[in-house]
Amino acid sequence: MAIEKLNEANALIKIEVSNDIIDAKKEKVAKKFAKQVKVDGFRKGKVPVSVVKKMYGEAIEKEAIDELIKEEYEAGLKELNIKNEDIIGEPIFTKFDRGEDKTEIEIKVSLKPKVNIEGYEDVIPEVELPKVKKKEVKEKIKEYAKNVAEPVDSDKEVAENGDIAVIDFEGFIDGKEMENGMATDYPLELGSNSFISGFEEQIVGMKVGEEKEIKVTFPEEYGAKEIAGKEATFKVKLKKIQEKQVPEIDDDLAKKLLQMEDATVDTLKEEIQKELMDAKKVELFAPKKAELVEALLEKFEFDLPDTVVEKEAEMVINQKAQTLKEDEIKELTSNEEKLKAFQDEAKEEAAKKVKLTFIIDELAKKEGIDVSDQEVLQVLYFEAMRSGQDAEKVYEYYKENNLLPAIKMSMIEDKLLNTLLDKKAK
Repeated sequence: MAIEKLNEANALIKIEVSNDIIDAKKEKVAKKFAKQVKVDGFRKGKVPVSVVKKMYGEAIEKEAIDELIKEEYEAGLKELNIKNEDIIGEPIFTKFDRGEDKTEIEIKVSLKPKVNIEGYEDVIPEVELPKVKKKEVKEKIKEYAKNVAEPVDSDKEVAENGDIAVIDFEGFIDGKEMENGMATDYPLELGSNSFISGFEEQIVGMKVGEEKEIKVTFPEEYGAKEIAGKEATFKVKLKKIQEKQVPEIDDDLAKKLLQMEDATVDTLKEEIQKELMDAKKVELFAPKKAELVEALLEKFEFDLPDTVVEKEAEMVINQKAQTLKEDEIKELTSNEEKLKAFQDEAKEEAAKKVKLTFIIDELAKKEGIDVSDQEVLQVLYFEAMRSGQDAEKVYEYYKENNLLPAIKMSMIEDKLLNTLLDKKAK
């Protein structure tokens, strides 16, 4: 056996086993098989070794070689002073040559790289923070106050945009009552566009007590296919008009918005100030994150585990291939030079991604940045709800496809970059 430390993140274990040694190991394995297997005509444990060899020859040889490789591999790791926790990814067989006299094997082992992040603060760009004006805080509080406004009965006689029209309605298509097309005392905010296009506009101008027939056409892409694209007639009665009563901006509103018993208007202003500043930071930090990432990649140099880079390169190639048209794929696969350039570009991109992952991991430890599984779950649920998908199904998909660690790493990266940029924000 020969061992070679290729660099700080990769090692090569070269194993050479003579066929005499393999034959001796096969003999031991065959005797073990003879004690374990069941063969008709023989009592268990009494099967002749010659019969076992004839029946299980391939399995015996495979197990014998596997045992020898394991012994030599573990000896190689010990000689290199490599512990199991130092290894990243699966070892790769780069050579397996079963010759007439001997078997030659080479196993490549990738190790967790040693990343020295000393001086990382030097590459964090300075960011000049904008100020949050009192006017912005005031406007945001007014906005939130409107959002929690309670509807109250109005003495208005004619419905206008922005009013809440309390209506009874019944829908018909082709003269037949619509399924689930009827409601009483339904509060419809005019101008909210929560009903079929054209419905709310025809309520505007109605008088309290007035009854009216409203005709609308359901969109072709409407969810319920049986009524998509069809014209419907709604019998509508305007029963009363309500208006939203915006609450006073006082301590009671602060308690309601912040869900804090001891909240005051001053507390609310402080929270809104922080919220607005966070929003400004998000906008300001976005372009700076890419700048910081490039600076970190350029500052730190260390050896990367080849097996991890190669696996990432495969993923990059697959992702890029999915964006190519059929004729572009044909051109790529038929041109060796272009294919090599495509693969080299993917490998370079993969190396950057892997390198950044290790840098982020070390920096996150240094800065005490972490993301809990609950936080990951909340993000997935929010994204699912925002896109109208089933949150449980989305979560199960990510879980089954082992995508949760990547989501978590992405969240840690974003949280870390924000923390670093905040250090130099003025």
